[in-house]
Amino acid sequence: MHKKIGFVLLALTTILSFASAVAPPPAKEILESVRLRQAQQELDLQGQLREGATIVPFRLTQTGPLIRYTFSNPNEALQLRLSDNDSRLEEVTREGVEKIMPAQFDHKVRDTGVTYEDLALKFLYWPNARVMGDDSIQLQDCWKLELKAPNRQSQYSNVRLWVAKDAGALMKLEGYDWSGKLAKRFTVVSGQKIEGRWFLKQMRIEEFDTSTGKVRTRTYLEIKK
Repeated sequence: MHKKIGFVLLALTTILSFASAVAPPPAKEILESVRLRQAQQELDLQGQLREGATIVPFRLTQTGPLIRYTFSNPNEALQLRLSDNDSRLEEVTREGVEKIMPAQFDHKVRDTGVTYEDLALKFLYWPNARVMGDDSIQLQDCWKLELKAPNRQSQYSNVRLWVAKDAGALMKLEGYDWSGKLAKRFTVVSGQKIEGRWFLKQMRIEEFDTSTGKVRTRTYLEIKK
């Protein structure tokens, strides 16, 4: 009798635990929260791209939906405009502002592992997205999403994102080429608080040789207070 009661209680507990599990929000809502978080920041910080012995300093400034990366030696400025429906990456020159077209998206920023497409964040607007489940990155509970490119203008056929549930921060990204091979991985290594808000401190960017699956280059994006 006691065994039967124990079995019933165990079964009931299991059923209740499944019933109380929080279903993931739609992928569209998660991506909207990421875009909103990205577009709400006010920043003026120093950073660098570091690849081996090569160090590329830059200044990062942001006023709401306008993000600018300023480099020197030679002078160069790239700015990203975030809107509700799309993003626009531009090059700022003495002659004015020129939109960077998709044909230039595979160009590397200062010969590092970061491309123009990586800065453009176009994948945050891809309509074909689904939630794959949840995961943990750097002790952060995350939603894991898969996004499929709407056309071949992207160097990635699909992108997988890990988004922190509580803050909407991007914790990890994997980009796959059009053969389905892993081409690039971005991983947040550490974060920091700036004016009471969590912000990136260091991100590791790995380029893969798609024929062997081995890391070809490793770049670090680092932000200083």
